[in-house]
Amino acid sequence: MMVCEYKPGLEGIPAAESSVSFVDGQKGILEYRGIRIEELAAKSTFLETAYLLIWNELPTKEELEKFEHEVRYHRRIKYRIRDMMKSFPESGHPMDALQASAAALGLFYSRRDLHNPVYIRGAVVQLLATIPTMVAAFQLMRKGNDPVRPNDDLDYSANFLYMLNEKEPDELAAKIFDVCLILHAEHTMNASTFSARVTASTLTDPYAVVASAVGTLGGPLHGGANEEVIEMLEKIGTVKNVRPYIEDCIQRKSKIMGFGHRVYKVKDPRATILQDLAQQLFAKFGHDKYFDIAQEMERVVEEKLGHKGIYPNVDFYSGLVYRKMGIPTDLFTPIFAIARVAGWLAHWKEQLEENRIFRPTQVYNGVHEALYTPIEKR
Repeated sequence: MMVCEYKPGLEGIPAAESSVSFVDGQKGILEYRGIRIEELAAKSTFLETAYLLIWNELPTKEELEKFEHEVRYHRRIKYRIRDMMKSFPESGHPMDALQASAAALGLFYSRRDLHNPVYIRGAVVQLLATIPTMVAAFQLMRKGNDPVRPNDDLDYSANFLYMLNEKEPDELAAKIFDVCLILHAEHTMNASTFSARVTASTLTDPYAVVASAVGTLGGPLHGGANEEVIEMLEKIGTVKNVRPYIEDCIQRKSKIMGFGHRVYKVKDPRATILQDLAQQLFAKFGHDKYFDIAQEMERVVEEKLGHKGIYPNVDFYSGLVYRKMGIPTDLFTPIFAIARVAGWLAHWKEQLEENRIFRPTQVYNGVHEALYTPIEKR
């Protein structure tokens, strides 16, 4: 029997061939279907980017309008799902509510007709359309309020902010939020995407695929880091406390939230874009002292740890942007999920094209030929 080298966390081991996205961590490059993330953030919209990721091409004007129309008029959720969500505990985390709700969609829409392009497109539209509605609905329900119905006159991002805050959002805020969704839409074979592909390889329905990915994203080592960044900034409190805090973390060898990445050894290009978006928000809606703390942290960490390739990642500035929009901290990761649904569906569709169920092996480190001990002798 061939003995394979064990790699904890499968680090560096290719799990699939994919044309969905590309990362060069040494140069700070991120591409979706070959297009640089900076270009998409400046010129595209989230739904156009989602179309690119899922169907491997930019849509024509007519294709995009049709796609946007389909998503716009599938935003409402079944009343039974809404009633189910009302029974969730108010203290529950929104990611847990989202995972349960996404899985429940499969009860209503799953036929597992995976060779039918009409079914595939319908599932894509249904998930992209309803996931934001469920996130916003739970936020209002846990405060004892009825959810706000989607506004068919608003585009994708503006409608989510409308459902969340019960008022039409500022145009700049909606545009910045849309760019945030683009930045979080896809990032190669990360943990939740791997989870999605493993689940997809069993040929289950796409609602189960997304639910499994949501569960994976909910962990603090993956999608929950931006929540912890805000907690860290609040704990530091002032700019003058930054250097002692960083030096203490280095001495104790503890993780500095929002810094470092398994792939990037330079500053995450998404962090650079988010930093600029934060500045735009603060210029219009007022300064945030935690942004000053964040920028000082970036300077000190680069001074102390830049030689080790530790720089801000996407989670470092995204929380500050959402916080300025008045979004509760525990909704940061569900918003990450709203965006990443596009990437998960792109990988789901790609997995179906040449599917083979995932069946990795293991390195056994237990005992052999152990004897059974009768219960009366234990």
